[in-house]
Amino acid sequence: MPPRPLHAVRTAVLAAALAVAGTLPVTLANASAADSRTEDGGAPVDVSAELLTALDRDLGLDAREARAHFAAQDRAGRTEELLRETLGSSFAGGWLPRGGHKLVVGVTDPADAAPVRAAGAEPRVVEHSEAELSRAVATLDSHRAKAPRAVVGWYHDLPANAVVLQTKPGGEAAAERFLADAGVDTTMVRVRRTHESPRPLYDVRGGDAYYIGSGSRCSIGFSVNGGFVTAGHCGNTGQSTSGHNRVAQGTFRGSSFPGNDYAWVATNSNWTPRPVVNNYAGGTVTVAGSQEAPVGSAVCRSGSTTGWHCGTIQARNASVTYPQGTVSGLIRTSVCAEPGDSGGSLLAGNQAQGVTSGGSGNCRSGGTTYFQPVNEILQAYGLSLLTSGGGGGNPPGDACEGAESTYRGSLSSGNVAYQPDGSYYQATASGTHSGCLAGPSGTDFDLYLQKWNGSAWATVASGTTPSNNEQVSYSGTAGYYRFVVHAYSGSGSYTLGVTTP
Repeated sequence: MPPRPLHAVRTAVLAAALAVAGTLPVTLANASAADSRTEDGGAPVDVSAELLTALDRDLGLDAREARAHFAAQDRAGRTEELLRETLGSSFAGGWLPRGGHKLVVGVTDPADAAPVRAAGAEPRVVEHSEAELSRAVATLDSHRAKAPRAVVGWYHDLPANAVVLQTKPGGEAAAERFLADAGVDTTMVRVRRTHESPRPLYDVRGGDAYYIGSGSRCSIGFSVNGGFVTAGHCGNTGQSTSGHNRVAQGTFRGSSFPGNDYAWVATNSNWTPRPVVNNYAGGTVTVAGSQEAPVGSAVCRSGSTTGWHCGTIQARNASVTYPQGTVSGLIRTSVCAEPGDSGGSLLAGNQAQGVTSGGSGNCRSGGTTYFQPVNEILQAYGLSLLTSGGGGGNPPGDACEGAESTYRGSLSSGNVAYQPDGSYYQATASGTHSGCLAGPSGTDFDLYLQKWNGSAWATVASGTTPSNNEQVSYSGTAGYYRFVVHAYSGSGSYTLGVTTP
C-alpha cells in the first residue's frame, strides 16, 4: 500500500484527538440552544451578572448571546491549539471573524485545508506562516530604539496575513526607512496611517501621593466615579493635579476649607479610579462600602508620607481649630499622621470612614489625627464611592436581621434573580444601599447591586466570595437600583435583606 499523504495522516490524527477532547467548534445556533452549557454537555459557561451587563452595554449582546459567544470562544481556542500542534510550520494562526462564531485557520500548504475542515474550522490558504510573522515582529522589536516618533507601533494582523506598522499621517516615509534599516521583508508588512496616540494608563488608589500644581503633595482618599475625594485644604477648585509619577492627573472640581475639610478631583483619561487603598506593604485593601464604624473601633490610615498606621476612633462629630479656622463634624482618632498624609484614606476593615484632615504629633512619638467623614463628602458633591462589594462571611443572626425589607426566592445553579420582585426600586435621595444575602448551605451564591446609568444597568457593588452568604454596601446618589442574586454554584432557596436610603 502506498504511503498516505501527510494531510491525510493529519486529518486522521486530528479527528481522533477531537473525538476524545470533544472540541468541535460551536456555531452561534447550537451554542444558543445550549445557552449556558457547552455543546458537548460540559461544565456551564459561568458569566457574572457584572460581565453580562458590560457585554450588553459595549457589544450589544444579551445574556443568551453572551453565553453562546463564550461557549464558541472556548471551543475555538481549544481547537486552535490542537491545529497549531498538528499543522506545524504550515499553521498561520486562527481567528474568529467579526460577528462570527466559527474558527478560521490560516495554512500555507493547500493540502492542510482538509485537516482544518476535519476539526470543524474554516481553512484559508495564505502566504506567510504564523512563525514567519512572529519573526518579523521580533525583528522590529529588536530595533525599537531606532523607531521614529511617527511610528505608533506594530502587530500581527492574522486575517490580513501581514505585520501592520502603524504610523501617524505624514510619517510614511520615515516608517519605510525604519523597515529598511531593520531588514524586515517588506512583502509581509503593511504600513497603515493612524490617529492613535497611545499613552500609559494609571490607577487611582487610596493613600497614593498626588501633587497640586507644581508644589505641595497630598494623598488620595477614596476613588469615586470620575475621580477621587481628598482633603479640602489640599487644593482649591480649578487647580490641577499630577499623580505620584508627576503625570497630569486631574482638576479640583470642588473644595471646602475651613468649616469643612473636603474636596474632590475629577481625573483625566490617563487615570482609572479603583476601589482599593494602598496598604504600603506591597498590596491593597479593597473598599467594600462606607458603613460608619462606632467609637472605639479599630481603624487604619494610608498616606504617602508615613504609609499605613492604625489606631482607634475616639470620638465623632469633633471640632478642631486650625490656624485657618475651625472645622467641625470630624472623626477624632489615635492614629498618627504627618504632613503629606493629608487627604489619605481612613478604613475600618474594608469600610471607608474618612479622609485625613490634620492633627498633632507624629508617627515616631504618636499623636491625634482628625478625619473628614467620607459620606459627608459624597453627599455634598453627589458622588458615588467606588466599591467592589465583598464583605462575605455569615450575616449575623437570621439572614439579614434588621433589614428594612426581606425577599425570598429559589434558584438553580447558574441562574439569576432580580430583586425587589423581579424589578427595581427608586431612591429619591442620596444615602447607603445595603444588601445581605443568605444562600443554601454548601453553595456559592453571589450578590450584585446595579444602578441605571441612563442607558444600561451598571454594577456599583458586588459580593463574590466563595461563600453562600454575601453582603454589599454602597453610598450612592438618587436613582434607580436593583439587586441581582446569582447562583454561581449550587441550587436552593435564598433570603435577601435590603436597606435603602
